[in-house]
Formats: sequence, structure tokens, C-alpha cells
Amino acid sequence: MTDVRIGIGGWNFPPWRGTFFPEKWPQARELEYASSKFRTLEINATFYGRQAPKSWEKWAATVPDGFQFAIKGSRFCVSRGKLAEGAEGIGNFFAQGMAALGPKLGPILWMFQERRQFDRDDITGFIDLLPETLDGLPLRHVIEPHHESFRDDRFFDLCKSRNIAVVYGDADEVPCIDVPTADFAYARLKRMSEEVPTGYDEAALAGFEQLARGWTAQGRDAYIYMINGAKVRAPAAALALSERLG
Repeated sequence: MTDVRIGIGGWNFPPWRGTFFPEKWPQARELEYASSKFRTLEINATFYGRQAPKSWEKWAATVPDGFQFAIKGSRFCVSRGKLAEGAEGIGNFFAQGMAALGPKLGPILWMFQERRQFDRDDITGFIDLLPETLDGLPLRHVIEPHHESFRDDRFFDLCKSRNIAVVYGDADEVPCIDVPTADFAYARLKRMSEEVPTGYDEAALAGFEQLARGWTAQGRDAYIYMINGAKVRAPAAALALSERLG
């Protein structure tokens, strides 16, 4: 049975206090509140550095059963000249303790730099480094390319061979790709407007609803995140889309 998860990026953002979080809600309990409203959140801190084992354990204990975190892969793994030479960095990334999340561990997002162009040999080597499991947990990987050269059937075929999703991006800086390369879809939506109370207007939300229903009709799970843009509107946008999808 397919599943749709809609969420936001992170949970500690001061402008959400009093707009998304209730007035005077304790900052130490913001993850608890956010995970009561959404079934997934994308963790950005992992892009910048390792997280302490106790952090993973605390996050796992805070969110409800059935919840999943998406984890952004380390910048040190995706910024090197040759991605295929990053075995040590990828090993270190997965050794930081995220297995403590158990079934609450969702997709791992690998966000390529804008200058990164498609190189079949290098991307093949990188994909070969990505583990399929972690301490017995199945892993899902997703790649966000930032260069049009990735709009290439050879890239899509590589992803299909390893069940790796390609980000559907609603943003100026990424190519908008909607190609089914995995048993799940992963969308990052960044064109929210602060002037619109729900971030996106009704027409845009209806379009995303149609996309999500199309993905599940294909037998794929869907992860959809309201990210950046007018970030203050991200929770309202995610809630509005969640309401549409029931």
C-alpha cells in the first residue's frame, strides 16, 4: 500500500514561534509539536556536520510511531571533485548513529552542487558507494541534481538500477524532473510566497495534489517537503496540502 508523507525542513525556526507553534510553546518541545502535525521532517543539520549519537536517540524517542525523518547527506560527500572517491566520507556519515532511528529513518537526500555536471563514470561510482542497508535497516536514497546535464536517460537508468529517486524540484535553481526511477517519489517545493497565507495559492496546491495522487497511482510512496522560499509559510503550505490529500 502506498503512502504520502508531507512535511517541512527542520523544526527550529524562530519565525514559526507564534505562527506555527503556539504562543509560549517551549523551544525544547518544538520537535514534539512539529511531529504531531506532520508525518515527516527533513533534517538539514546533517548536511553541515555529524550529529551526536544521543541526538539521534532523543529524536527517535520524541516523534510518534509511523513518523520518518529524511536525512540530508553530508556536504563533504557531495562537494569533492570526484564523488566516486568518497568512500571514507560516506562511511563516516553512516557511522554517526542514525541507525538509532530504526524504522523512523526515511530517505537519505544527496544534494549535488550547481557546478556538478553529469559524468556517467563518476556518478556510477558514487551510487556504488551508497549502502542499501544500515544495521539491517533498508535505506532509500534520493539525488537532487542542480545541473540540466542530469536530464539524461543514462542517469535515470542508473537510478532505476538501484531504486534511487530523483528529486522533483519546484525551484529556480534545480531542473524540474518527474521521472519514476524508484518505488518512491521525493519532492522539494521552494516557490512559496509570504503574501499568500498558505504559501502556495489554490491552483498550485491543486497541482501538487494531482502530482501526489499520480505518484501513488503508480504504486510509489511520496515524500513532499515545503522547503525554503518564504519559509515562514512552509508549515501552512504543508498543512494545506495535507488537508487536500486527506
